[in-house]
Amino acid sequence: MKIKTAKRWFNWHKWTSLICTIFLLMLCVTGLPLIFHEEIEQLTQNFNAQVPAGAQKINLDKLKEIAEARNPGKHARFVFWDAEKNPNQVLFDVVEKPDAPYKDSKYVLINEYTGEILDEPKDEGFMSVMLHLHTDMFVGIPGKLFLGLMGILFVISIISGIVLYGRIMKHFDFGMVRKDKSARLKWLDTHNFLGIAITAWMLVVGLTGVINAMSDVIIGLWQQGQLAEMTAPYKNAKPLTGNLSSIDAAKKLAEQKIPDMHVSVLVYPGTAFSSKHHYAVFMKGNTPLTARVLKPVLIDAANGQFTDSRDMPWYVNTLFVSEPLHFGDYGGLFLKVLWAIFDVITIIVLITGLYLWIIRRKSQKKQWTRIQRLNDEKK
Repeated sequence: MKIKTAKRWFNWHKWTSLICTIFLLMLCVTGLPLIFHEEIEQLTQNFNAQVPAGAQKINLDKLKEIAEARNPGKHARFVFWDAEKNPNQVLFDVVEKPDAPYKDSKYVLINEYTGEILDEPKDEGFMSVMLHLHTDMFVGIPGKLFLGLMGILFVISIISGIVLYGRIMKHFDFGMVRKDKSARLKWLDTHNFLGIAITAWMLVVGLTGVINAMSDVIIGLWQQGQLAEMTAPYKNAKPLTGNLSSIDAAKKLAEQKIPDMHVSVLVYPGTAFSSKHHYAVFMKGNTPLTARVLKPVLIDAANGQFTDSRDMPWYVNTLFVSEPLHFGDYGGLFLKVLWAIFDVITIIVLITGLYLWIIRRKSQKKQWTRIQRLNDEKK
């Protein structure tokens, strides 16, 4: 590699790293507790839904009435199930109107067999603050897109770092740390070695982070593409009036149409994830991979009849797969611990990189001051 080319790669690495370092430190720090969010929630919010002997599940429409009665003037918008982690429970999101901001949502967790209200979760507390800082810094879509840009810079800094390390290692042993040299060189070697040791992990987390930051854009493309195609016959249909069809029947019909999957989310008409005339029942599989991928089933909310069901486009499935991979949520506790260790190492890499830049600037400033002094003496 020519010296001019090496300097260009060095500048790419330096400036992309400097611009995103502070935000990446914030993401790494907030990401640590989020890796273990399930374990933390189980310790702080463990609600066991007891099933009486011989009990049957209560009709879903009846459970909806219980959730709405708890919040007068509000109506169900989303219905969530998580049979693996929270069996025998159903979570309702109730709002005044379907397109209300998510901050206005009220949540009601109900035992499916007894109708008992187990909890009314709120979007607050330590984990909520960590999640908002990590995803959008409390500024919504602009925050997501900004953090996505920082993720792109992070990926560029990793690639440029690989190129530079490869050039350096032509003259030294791989992974060397010059302990007999100055403190700056020892920190530089440590920074380089730790960075190259977890390069693959940083690329995975960086790229999946960028994809997750683009979630609103990806969902928007799906709405304008596949969802619009599925609901095209209803484009000029009259608005829904009167009572809607049974959501219990809609859920059972979706399960009949896709028997090898189970219901994860049921969405009411008028939201961003359904049309103005349909329930959208999102199904998920039973394997570690298919459990992350959703398949929509559209049910006419006026008459309860099946409308359409299709596999999600590749770009939406990429989003579904990226989110759990970003937090190491695929291999149980072992993978989460490994993700946490790599996260801590990344924090060290970021701090040492910032330290090296500060030391380098101080050294250059001293050198420039010395040159000026010599010039003044000559005069």
